[in-house]
Amino acid sequence: MTNEHWNQAYTEKTPDQRSWTQPEAHDSLSLIRESHVCKDAAIIDIGGGASLLVDALIEDGYTDVTLLDIASAALTETEVRIGNKASYLCADITLWTPERTYAVWHDRAVFHFLTTPEQHDAYLNAFLTGTESSSHLIIATFAPTGPESCSGLPVQRWSQHDLARFFKPHCEVISTFETTHTTPWGTLQPFTWLHARRK
Repeated sequence: MTNEHWNQAYTEKTPDQRSWTQPEAHDSLSLIRESHVCKDAAIIDIGGGASLLVDALIEDGYTDVTLLDIASAALTETEVRIGNKASYLCADITLWTPERTYAVWHDRAVFHFLTTPEQHDAYLNAFLTGTESSSHLIIATFAPTGPESCSGLPVQRWSQHDLARFFKPHCEVISTFETTHTTPWGTLQPFTWLHARRK
């Protein structure tokens, strides 16, 4: 998983050619609303890239939103669209050390691309550094019946049980469920969701 790979994925494809494109991020926005954090609470979207979730959050009144993505091209796409209404961090999550903490840690894009125990541990360390007690974790991965690869890369699929178990030593599980994402060309992709709160 490299900056070059993902920059190419964004620069060579329009939004309607990217499997992960969502016209509206209903599930993400609903779970963030259900967390009942203040409108000025710090929210980070891991792998947020060119997602329209940030637009919806700003429209909803949230004022402290950060996007972290490995692809500078994705962040540039969003910055051209919304300007300085959000903050932007270009980094590999497995090498990144947060410099602040966030009330909501959201990830619908990255975790399933991490396929080794070392990558999982690095992600967990970033999450624990970048959150504190009572912070919310909202994460979605490909479900067990989801695709085995995405954008030319292998993925790790997670069940509700296994995803909850991975974070449970550090979090109180609020809910788990599955949804189905429809790609711009009509393919169905099952996702596993977890909403939890840091202990």
